[in-house]
Amino acid sequence: MNAPIVTRAAETSRLDTVNFDDPGFGDVFSDHICQMEYRDGAWRDAAIVPYGSFAIEPGALSLHYGQTVFEGLKAFLGDDGRIRVFRPDRNAARLSESCRRLCIPPFDTGVFLRAIDELVRLDRGWIPSRRGQSLYIRPLIIATESNLNVRPSNTYRFFIMTSPVREYFTGGAVRLRAERSYTRAAPGGMGYAKTAGNYAASLLPGAESQQQGYDQVLWLDGVEHRYVEEVGQMNIFFKIDGKVVTPDLRGTILPGVTRESVIELLHDEGIPCEARRIEIAEIFDAAATGRLDEAFGAGTAAVIAPVGRISLDDRAVDINDGKAGPLALFLYDRILDIQRGDANDPHHWNRIVD
Repeated sequence: MNAPIVTRAAETSRLDTVNFDDPGFGDVFSDHICQMEYRDGAWRDAAIVPYGSFAIEPGALSLHYGQTVFEGLKAFLGDDGRIRVFRPDRNAARLSESCRRLCIPPFDTGVFLRAIDELVRLDRGWIPSRRGQSLYIRPLIIATESNLNVRPSNTYRFFIMTSPVREYFTGGAVRLRAERSYTRAAPGGMGYAKTAGNYAASLLPGAESQQQGYDQVLWLDGVEHRYVEEVGQMNIFFKIDGKVVTPDLRGTILPGVTRESVIELLHDEGIPCEARRIEIAEIFDAAATGRLDEAFGAGTAAVIAPVGRISLDDRAVDINDGKAGPLALFLYDRILDIQRGDANDPHHWNRIVD
């Protein structure tokens, strides 16, 4: 679709209602939203319009059978006054793969990137300037055809909305509970897709973990509940004997953009990093013998979140005395510096929006 993106600006702004000292996370949305529709075999009618509600048929297939995919990425306002969107091409690629898995028609990546450019440019005033804050960008595709047959929809709506956000975790190192009773994903399933059902399935285990004093679930594989896979909203890394290890991608783990970035940065620094299967028993053994230096999660929302404790059944290990480790702190600062334009961007990850 090469047609221009039509813009209808809001007559008034809600900017003065936002507390930018602490905007929360996903609590408020900016003045505009980008949308387009799929019908008659093509994506069409791309437009940026004032944020607001819309009508949907009660029989919409997305409401009944979960045919929906989404993404998450961020825009940053640097001290130089330039807007930088972090690796949107990678989010576009992952969204395309999620669409394929959910039988959603492919979209034009060029239109996706252009829509983000125009949306963040229009709502520039909504981008927080404080370090650690950003404008969170949420693309979303939902099936809109009204029908109760279990089949792919013939019509869809694509949204891109934005929200000013603070840091995701604000309480120091996170505490994880390894989960044996529930399963996030299984071979042949949708673990690698960013789709609503994967997150809905995590709500009960997440709530139970929080009731026990933990922040997130550490998911194990769905077959043996033996191998580490990922955390609730993050990929996971461990530094053992001076080497960083992270679970390899086997179709059950979301291929995180921040995960990919961390691996590249570690290679830049000459720090050994390996993606492989990791038994949860290996983590406890490494902790018991003093070989587990640190652990951290990596994701768009959190960037880097140090892990201070992991529990499994009736056992628990504290990592680095429950504090952030030096590698996690380095990676957090390094990624944030690149995202904000405070450091060189050797891999050309940022998309500059002038």
